[in-house]
This record gives sequence, structure tokens and C-alpha cells, in this order.
Amino acid sequence: MIRTIFFRIKQLITSNFSLNTRDNAPKQKFYSNFGAMFRQFVIYIILALLAVDCAFAQSDSPATRLVSLDSLNLESVERNRRLYDSLAVKSGRHRVSKLLYDLFVTEPVSQAEIAGKAIDESKRFARYEGKTIGTIDLVRNNVFRENGNWFQRAGNKIHITTRERIIRRDILFDSGDKIDPNLMVRNEQILKSRPYISNATILLTPDPQDSTVVNISVVTRDSWTISLDADLSSDGETMLGVYDANIFGTGNRLEVQTNFNRQSFDYGGNVVLFEMPNMFGSFFQLDLAAGRTFDNSEATLSIVKEFIKPTDYELGASFNRIKSDKTLIDEDIAIKVRDLHFDLWAGVSHLIPKIESSIYLSGSYGLGRFPLRPDVTRTMNPIFHNYDNLLVGIGLYREKFMTTNLVYGFGSKEYIAVGYKAEIVSGYTWGEFENSTYLGLSWRSGHFTKIGYFSGGLTLGSHINSHSGAWNRSAVDFDLRWFSNLYRVHKCHVRQFTALNYTHGWNRYQGNDESIDFSGSNALRMLDDNAYGINRMVWNNETVVFTPWQPLGFRIAFVGFVDIGLIGRDHNMFKNQFFSTIGVGVRIKNERLIFKTITLRFGVALGKGGLIDSDYYQLTNSAVIRQFRYQPTRPEIVEFD
Repeated sequence: MIRTIFFRIKQLITSNFSLNTRDNAPKQKFYSNFGAMFRQFVIYIILALLAVDCAFAQSDSPATRLVSLDSLNLESVERNRRLYDSLAVKSGRHRVSKLLYDLFVTEPVSQAEIAGKAIDESKRFARYEGKTIGTIDLVRNNVFRENGNWFQRAGNKIHITTRERIIRRDILFDSGDKIDPNLMVRNEQILKSRPYISNATILLTPDPQDSTVVNISVVTRDSWTISLDADLSSDGETMLGVYDANIFGTGNRLEVQTNFNRQSFDYGGNVVLFEMPNMFGSFFQLDLAAGRTFDNSEATLSIVKEFIKPTDYELGASFNRIKSDKTLIDEDIAIKVRDLHFDLWAGVSHLIPKIESSIYLSGSYGLGRFPLRPDVTRTMNPIFHNYDNLLVGIGLYREKFMTTNLVYGFGSKEYIAVGYKAEIVSGYTWGEFENSTYLGLSWRSGHFTKIGYFSGGLTLGSHINSHSGAWNRSAVDFDLRWFSNLYRVHKCHVRQFTALNYTHGWNRYQGNDESIDFSGSNALRMLDDNAYGINRMVWNNETVVFTPWQPLGFRIAFVGFVDIGLIGRDHNMFKNQFFSTIGVGVRIKNERLIFKTITLRFGVALGKGGLIDSDYYQLTNSAVIRQFRYQPTRPEIVEFD
């Protein structure tokens, strides 16, 4: 198709410039031909660019996108509307251009005046609180508009709409129950979190026959769930996969991956992954994975039911048998490790209305065995010690969701958790070389304030030797995160993000996983250098400028970031190794098109001696900011990472 476009461009140029030099036609004719040719040339170029961009797109339904009127320049909106109206008229004159326009250009989404404000959506249901639920109706929409273009109509025919019984399984209330505003918001969040649902809205309507009864309509729109997956490494190892996250409309996900070396054409094996997010309406999630990738293999199974309501229960079991390569940090060598893990856990929670919080009690049993591992002693490579442990956790928590936009996403409606969790975990470990008691404390809280959203947490954990009473393998972790309100600067909107993390370990043993590095949510962007220690401090800063510029309808945001990190084994943090990264980036999204936000970053990494190994550019469509939840999980020994 793209080849056809450029052939038409070539044909257009040839036909308009094939002027006979002996022709005595007036110059006006030439300029007229040139002007017409140029306009058509621009149309074809625009459509070609749209085709290239959308060739890698995922079909996110327009109904799921929520754009802030205040965050857009109205003149740009009107100018882009005129541009696309003109483009639609002119592209309709030719079959190729009309086909491309119908394939890749969608109608503009409806806009909502949110402007980055945090909204408590429970207030939308508050006036019905305590009333009785009457009928519960479902309105299921396909991925695209029913009267859309050819591409959208074809997509709807291929896609199987999520079955009604699957959506009803995710509904937390029944006819005859009383309206709970917070539960309504939680249910919307659960529905929208499903990969096969792009948007979900719960609508309440008073019953015309009985003022004490409210009828409910649950309106959903499906996501396009068939896609490809790929992973390429520099040594030639390649993974190609295909998956469907809504098999036959059941909400289940199946993915098949195949592995090969693209340089030597060696076959590396297959992996099959299966996920059932809500087994038979019980809210148990089933995950299965089995197969091999070159010299690695895995067989995993987990069945988990999490806390959902303030008064609820959790129950789960998991089994993992994995053979993989493991790099030993201290020796800088790779070895084969075969490990087997089994975990079983359960818990209950109960709402205390006076403090609007839930108290919970949970317990877990874990078993770990390592048939193949590196050399171990009492103080060497404790991560590879065979063990059995029994843990108990008790705590208080409260969690609700606020909605906003222009935070983790690029304009879509987002659910941000607010609340707190305080927990004490204790237990006993029967180890291969020694037995120990474990004691852990954790606290986390997050709230919207007048100057933005704050989230903070503190975790402390340590093993206590049963014979000597010595405290060992101890660690404390503190983090503080903040993002500002959305500020107006001239015609732009600006949001500031910052995160501070401090991790300190003492009485650590030797070997693997007894050191930490810059990774995960505590990474330094653009850093391509290895650094390890037992003490680490990371300060991430990011400024996002949402501009009013919308060339061809592409929304643009500029990003500037500075990351600072200290890591080493000295207890005086400021005597350890120093690293810093600095860079800029751009995020692009077009509400008229069907692909997601794209982020391109450029930057460098610096050490005390100047420039060090860097990833000079990164291209991604994933979020860079970690979202926190305050929902309790199974009691675990705090990992040192």
C-alpha cells in the first residue's frame, strides 16, 4: 500500500513536469499545474506518513481517550479540524488517498474539562448512597464505531465482543444490595484494568416506580486484543510471539512465543502463556507458563485471589520450576541455576467504619529448593540456600481511587490510588545452615494536596539468628514521590515529578543478591554502567511540558530530566560512587490516529571523572513513573533490591 502511494507521487510529478520546452503556453498554466500538483503531493505525503506511523499501531478505542479542553489550545483544535476536513475532501478525489484516509484517520474524540484536576468520582454516586439496587443492565460496545470506516467495520467483524457473562463476573454488586459510592468507583477501576476492556462506565438511574430503588447500566467498550510480541538481543537471540487477550470473548489471554537465533538459525524452543483473570466469577486469577528458551526453561502455575473490598479475603498458591542463567556479581561469571519454589498464603480483612479503614491478618508458607546452584556456605550466596519459612502479617489499610489525567498517561482517564497501609510482618525460617526469626515493618501513604500528590513509604526488615541473637541481612528502604498540579505557563501546561529513594543495608552476607544496583524504579535513565553496593540513594527529577502545538493533530510534550545517584559500601553515603544522568525527550500522541503515546529520550550519563557509558537514546511507549497501591499483599521477606 505504501509502495502504491509513492508510485502515485512519482506519476504525479512526472505528469505535471513533462512540459515541452517548445510549448508557448503562458507561464500561468505552468504555475497552475505546479500549484495543483503541489497540493496533491502534500496530501499523498501526509497520508504516507500516517500509514507508516499506523503500521505499528495498536487499536485503542477513541472512546477510551479523555482529553482536557484546558490543556489544548482552542485555536489549534479548530485549525486541525479545518485541516482534516480539507484533507477528507481532497483525499476523496482519488481512490488510493480515500482508502488511506478511511483506514487511518478517525473522528475526533469528545473532550472533557478536567485539566489535570483530581476528581473524587464517588461524589457522582453519593446522592444514591444507601438506595437499593434494582436491575443491572449491560451495554457492550465493540472496539470501533459501528458506522465507522472500512477498516473499523472489518475490525469489528474479526473481533469477538466480550461475552456478557464475563463482564457480569467482574461486577461487585447484585440486585437488592445498597449503593456504596466507593464500591462503584472500585468496580469501574477493575473493569477498566482488564486488558480486553478499553473503557467502562457505571450509570445510575432512579426507578420511576420506586424512589428507593436505583437501576444500573454498566457500559463497556472492548479493546483490540490481537497483537504481536518481539524481543531481539545483540547476540542474535530472537523471540517472536502472537497473542490474543480475549480468546473467543472469554477475557482469557493466550500467547505463543517461538525462539531462534537470527544469525545461526538455531531453534531455541517455544513458550506458551495462559491467563484467566477471573475464574468462574470467583475473582481468582490463574496464570500458566511453560516452555523453554534456548538453554533456559520454565514451568509456573499460580492461582491468586486478592483483597478487593474493605471486608474481604485473600487466598493464593504458586509453583515455580525454573532453569536459567544467573550472573554472579562478585565473580562476574554466568552459571546455570535450577530452582523450585512453592508458596501458599491466605488472609482476611474487616472494615472498621469509625476510622474508615480495614484491619487485616494474613499468613504464608514458602518452600525453596535449589537442585543446581553455585557454591554456598553459611554466609556465601544465601539467596541459593534451601529454606522453609512461615510468616504472619497484621496491619491497617485504606484505599480509594481518584481520577485525573496528564499524569502517567497522555490525556486518558487515570485512576490514582490514595490511602495508607501500615503492616508488621514476623515469622520463622528453617534454613539449610541456620534458623532465624524474621521481623519486618512497613508503612506507605499517598494523598492529593493543594500542591500536588505525595506518596511516601518506609520499610525495615531483618533476620535474627535463633542461637546467637545476632541481627543479620538487615535493610531499610525509604522513598518519597511527588508530582505537582498541572500549571499553566503561557499556552503550555507543566507538571513536575520528583522521587527520592534511600536504601541502606548492614550485616549483609557475601555473594549474589547481597548487593544492590541502579535498577527498576530506582534506575538512572541513560546509564549503561554497572555499579553495586549495600547503600544507595537515587533522586529522579522530570519536568513535562504539554505544549499547545498540534502539527497535523499530533500532540507534543517535551520532557527534561536529571537523575542523581550515590552507591557503594561506605556507611557515609556521600563517600560512595557518584553518578548522574541528564537528558531531554519528546512525547507524541495524535488523538485522530490509533497508536499510543511514543516517548523518545536523548541523554548522557556522568560520573566523578566525566562522561561514562551511556544509552544515548531510548525509544519507548511504556510509562516511566511507578504507580503505588495500598492494597495488602501476602506477607513476604523484604527483598534487598
